[in-house]
Amino acid sequence: MRRAGHYAAVLGVIAFGYLAYLYLTLPDVRELRTRNLNRTAFMLLREREARAEKREVKHLQQWMPYGRISSNLKRAVLVAEDAGFWGHEGIDLVEIRKSLETDWETGAFLRGASTITQQLAKNLYLSPSRNPFRKLRELIIARRLEHELSKTRIFELYLNDIEWGDGIYGADAAARHYFGTSASSLDPDQAALMAGAIVNPRELNISRPNGRLRARQRIIRGRMGNVTPPPTVPVPPPADQIGLPAAPPENLPEAMPENGQETSPSSEQAPSAPAEPSLEEPPPGTPDDIVHPPPPAPPTPHPFPGAGRP
Repeated sequence: MRRAGHYAAVLGVIAFGYLAYLYLTLPDVRELRTRNLNRTAFMLLREREARAEKREVKHLQQWMPYGRISSNLKRAVLVAEDAGFWGHEGIDLVEIRKSLETDWETGAFLRGASTITQQLAKNLYLSPSRNPFRKLRELIIARRLEHELSKTRIFELYLNDIEWGDGIYGADAAARHYFGTSASSLDPDQAALMAGAIVNPRELNISRPNGRLRARQRIIRGRMGNVTPPPTVPVPPPADQIGLPAAPPENLPEAMPENGQETSPSSEQAPSAPAEPSLEEPPPGTPDDIVHPPPPAPPTPHPFPGAGRP
């Protein structure tokens, strides 16, 4: 018993030391209030993959201020990726609990549980690996992002940095590449198609949508009136861009030289919003007009059970 107690004490000291190291070496997200990363960790990973496979390194990205991005796209992305964005502080405990459900035949997890804030933390600083220590870092960074940034700013960073195809990053580059228009002019159908591809943009090709992507588009299109994006708040222009911070366990390479992207983050706190109503599959002939959000109702499950990122 004494030996077991000794081992437990040693393990406790090691765990405490690791958590302290983890906390002290996490990136300082406060810089993101007024600056944007020149290259995210995920972009650098894609560039390394392209070089290793002797492919052309592509990088299409044009920063667009949050206030100019189509509200159609904002609504569509919230429906597809994080309908409870207003109601959580970076971590959706309900979705995490559901994500622990497993298929008893295969032992595999049935769904992911990543919020938009978690996805942003992973894209900016980490990697898509399933390492539990990486996941722990993601959760802590997500909480920091929610504490230091407004919902509007978090969503702005997400919409401008997310991957939308091979070397295509951000809403404006994707809108111009796939539809020949800016992200400010996307109509509801285009927005729903783009949002439906986020779950796997390399397999769900917006230029040649398959049956799965079309099905996701229809569902998203029918539910876009039930979500409210963070408001647009005027703020002073941002400072210049920053490179990646010194990355501890991930050993990420240094950021690439600046590419002169236009930035205009929003830093005012967004007001609270009502919980999402039930989002049922729309019957045939459902009107396409976007409507104002309905009255508050109890929170409901994510419309795409498998859409969260692990």
